[in-house]
Amino acid sequence: MAGWDDVRRIALALPEAGERSSRGLASWRVRDKGFVWERPLRPADVRALGDDAPTGPILGARVEHLGAKEAFLADDPDVFFTPPHFEGYPAVLVRLEVITVEDLEEVMVEAWLARAPKRIAKDYADRNL
Repeated sequence: MAGWDDVRRIALALPEAGERSSRGLASWRVRDKGFVWERPLRPADVRALGDDAPTGPILGARVEHLGAKEAFLADDPDVFFTPPHFEGYPAVLVRLEVITVEDLEEVMVEAWLARAPKRIAKDYADRNL
């Protein structure tokens, strides 16, 4: 199980990443582009998801494109989900209470790579992937 301390540690270890807080919710950015954020469910999300609406902490994560989003959703629907509000938007929601720290790091690095400037992303990929 992962938690906010894991999210913070992973995010801030990525090049040029920083943390912001707005309305009491944290988000992490690279060069002012958000890549992951704290995303509690809104009442409309809970109504739309019904009995499938999780109650624990939820992380929003950008993905490279809608095909990647569909792959995440199909790969592990116990971990990844999306409310109707995110339809057509390249992001998934992640249940922190059920994702492993290792998988969380993979999701966050992919989110960072999707938002980082190309040169910085290439340098990181060349050194780490």
